[in-house]
Amino acid sequence: MDSNKSTPILHNTSSPSIGQPMSSSYGDQWLGTEDTHIRRRSSLNDTPRLNNKRTATTKSERRATQERQRAEKARIDSLRRVQQQMNSSDTTTTTTTKKKDALKVSRKSILNHLPVSKKPNTDLHKHLHPSVLTLSLLFWDYKIVGSNARCVAVLETLRKVIEDHRPPASATFTRDIQKHLEPHIDFLLNIRYFSLSVREMIRYVKKAMSDLVAVHPPLSDGEAKKLLTNSISQFITARITVADQLIVQYGLSKIEDEGDVILTFAKSSVVESLLLKAKQIGKDFSVVIIDSRPLLEGKNLLKRLTQAGITCQYTLISSIYIALKDVTKVILGSHCILNNGSSYSRIGSAIVAMAATDNMIPVMICAETYKFTNRTQVDSLVMNEKGNPEDLVNQGVLVDWKQISNLNVINLLYDVTPAKYISLVITEVGVIPCTSAPVIWREYK
Repeated sequence: MDSNKSTPILHNTSSPSIGQPMSSSYGDQWLGTEDTHIRRRSSLNDTPRLNNKRTATTKSERRATQERQRAEKARIDSLRRVQQQMNSSDTTTTTTTKKKDALKVSRKSILNHLPVSKKPNTDLHKHLHPSVLTLSLLFWDYKIVGSNARCVAVLETLRKVIEDHRPPASATFTRDIQKHLEPHIDFLLNIRYFSLSVREMIRYVKKAMSDLVAVHPPLSDGEAKKLLTNSISQFITARITVADQLIVQYGLSKIEDEGDVILTFAKSSVVESLLLKAKQIGKDFSVVIIDSRPLLEGKNLLKRLTQAGITCQYTLISSIYIALKDVTKVILGSHCILNNGSSYSRIGSAIVAMAATDNMIPVMICAETYKFTNRTQVDSLVMNEKGNPEDLVNQGVLVDWKQISNLNVINLLYDVTPAKYISLVITEVGVIPCTSAPVIWREYK
């Protein structure tokens, strides 16, 4: 074994062999004198001191370096947090702004698919018949309201247009009249949206015009014109005037002569005729009139009924549950009876019918058969008409509503009353359940 490798701190490599006596020099090195041991201890102790000093210096430098690194890291982290907060704030602001903009756009665009009545510009449509221009102004200003009144006004106006029409020399009356009426109907349609009952009536007129073409031998212009105008007059007489008289006769059997309290909403011409006729034949009853803004049509009905000596109570729709306290039956008008048995009528009718059903009060609808349609509608948003929003905010805190961000005022004119809230429908062909609406449309369309 190499002694240099086993004892690296000794400079003397002369070590005894195994089994040989130890030499004095080797013993002196290991056993030495006291001075030798003192010097050896001193030399051994000096090295750790130097190492400790160097270690201390190194640790202090390292500690200082670490402190500088921590400070730098803390500064960078602080800057990073500030930047993140700024970015987060910008993102939040941007998101909030986007949400506000989206909400603003959504509110501005809500129910944008529904038509709004527009004031007619008669100067740009001087080529149209004067009676059509006059009717458009009356429609726009709500001087003619109610389904029957609007239907009669449109039919009478179209009859005047037909009577005054002179076809060109190159065409016959039967071939030219439909082309002539189209711009007049479109003009009225753009001024104010036609109700479903008016649309059914327009279909009747168009069918009558198309039937003239199929007549063989062909009719002369005078004969065709007379036949078409007579057809319109017959529609007004049979499907509206006489139909209302028959509805009144059927409705009288539903009014008890024992202090009945009848509630109605706004103003319906056929309901008005029914109540006046019941008073005329001496029945004892009273009427509760529920009305709503902005048209307040019930005021006209109230005036007519009180002049006839009928005891009336007038209130707004907000008091419907209080008004229903002593009511025995509800009688309403309708603009249209849909194919699923629902009633399409002036806004507020659905609330009245639902409140009455909630109080177990029967709800009766008076409607002529020409108002039955093959259309089905389960809500009031698919098809409706929007009135002038200024009519709702002409007073109070919403006068300056256009200056308020994210505010949109909607003045809906119609709603849909589901069939489950309707007890029966009184027509000129009898009293029927609302579920028979498809049969009526098929037989009397």
